Amino acid sequence: MSLSNIKLPGFVIADLYRNTLIQPSAADGFQPLPETAVAEPGPAAVEKQPVAKPPVQEPVTAKTPGLADLPPYKILGNNKKQITVVVNCPQDVFVPEGDLQFLTKMLDACKLNMADVAIVNHATAAVTIDRVKVQLQPRFLLLFGVEPDEIQLPINFPAFKEQPYAGTTYLFTPALSQLNQDTDVAKGLKKKLWECLKRMFL
Repeated sequence: MSLSNIKLPGFVIADLYRNTLIQPSAADGFQPLPETAVAEPGPAAVEKQPVAKPPVQEPVTAKTPGLADLPPYKILGNNKKQITVVVNCPQDVFVPEGDLQFLTKMLDACKLNMADVAIVNHATAAVTIDRVKVQLQPRFLLLFGVEPDEIQLPINFPAFKEQPYAGTTYLFTPALSQLNQDTDVAKGLKKKLWECLKRMFL
């Protein structure tokens, strides 16, 4: 019996091809399902994009100069022994010639000279203790005719009284022009000054 002439029953054929996918056609009366319309997102459905804010510019402020940035005081002398002498002479760059000679004699009596000190005129450039310390680093500071609070010292002390404070010894006296006279009052003041200078430097 030839195999090509074997006829299988319909239920057998259906069972053999039951897992085979058959694409129905329109000719078989198949109607495809309508595609679901995709709605365009409305304004509410659209996620809001962040709006870039303009960069905030920081206000430009002038840099406050530090003490080291300020111009140095003009001084007379070489400051070799870190002795600062502050005077108040409005008519001169530093000190009048006569008063300078008087000051030189005082220094000589203390075995000092102009190379050992630095003279600063408060009248030409207002002296402050912070600036003086940065520039001159005084071990001794003599105030002739300049009150301690005028240079912004946080302490006060009487005339002809040595005052150690924060690594510096201060001495406040009347102006050189008052000391450099031949009157009895001036002689008494010079005597007081000499006693102070001896305790400080001799």
